[in-house]
Amino acid sequence: MTRVVAVLALDGVLPFELSIPGQVFGTANQAAGIPHYELRICAPGRSATTSPEHGAFGIHTPHDLDGLADADTVVIPAHAGFLGAPHPAVIEALRRAAARGARLASVCVGAFTLAATGLLDGRRATTHWQYAGELARRHPRVDVDPAVLFVDHGSLITSAGVAAGLDLCLHLVRRDLGADLAAATARRTVMPLQRDGGQAQYIERPEAPTGLSTLQPVLEWMESHLHRPLTLADIAGHARISIRTLNRQFRAQAGTTPLQWLLGARIHRAQELLETTDLPVTHIADRTGFGSPVTLRHHFTRRTGTSPHAYRAAFRRQHLDK
Repeated sequence: MTRVVAVLALDGVLPFELSIPGQVFGTANQAAGIPHYELRICAPGRSATTSPEHGAFGIHTPHDLDGLADADTVVIPAHAGFLGAPHPAVIEALRRAAARGARLASVCVGAFTLAATGLLDGRRATTHWQYAGELARRHPRVDVDPAVLFVDHGSLITSAGVAAGLDLCLHLVRRDLGADLAAATARRTVMPLQRDGGQAQYIERPEAPTGLSTLQPVLEWMESHLHRPLTLADIAGHARISIRTLNRQFRAQAGTTPLQWLLGARIHRAQELLETTDLPVTHIADRTGFGSPVTLRHHFTRRTGTSPHAYRAAFRRQHLDK
């Protein structure tokens, strides 16, 4: 059986994300030796222009929105105007596709278009970590998880930023055709069948906030003493204020608690050491105040979605290549 995959090309579509489904599903056809998938690009009015920031060019396709009508899977890539309200015809076409049982999958901020249909209400979903907060604000009935690479609800799938579209499409190939063909497709696209961890490991690590006249000296002191087993009493004592006042100031100025900020700073330092040094994890645990590799691994995995060893394997090479 040939499965129809319709890729929705709205004005401002990102070229790379538009091409991901064709790359993965087309490669699956090659790996299988038979056409399991039929790919079609569908654009309102049969034409669209790609994002100017990513190299603008025109797209002309035989398929209008009516190309979604018999699709088994509809992929919704990111487009530059994702913060604007989708055209009612787009919303209606997606809702009709879902109503007849099509599988809808968004890539990156394509989740905003999918969420506008109301189909994600009451469900967990993801998008690019940079816009997860905005998605949650605009669609409060959607349970937005910024840490994962994709969320699969069977007929509704959302994925994180850019490269997570590859993870998503490979996942769909595995669902459709089995692990063996998915692995063969992954090998041909020169990527792992499943990446370790989620997108939390890719989130930018913010520097200590500046301009906080009350807290800045305390934050700098905490960063210079990450190796010590700091307690609330230690921090409040250095700041010469009560623990209650310390907690209140952190909530007001840093948006978190002193110990949560300290944990984040320790994780960030551990990431830097894993990326830039060959220090054993035992030594990194000591330098960052976790005390033991077990404690470091526990907190690191909860915060980033991957282990210290896997993180080093993924990011150490990237650092050396810069």
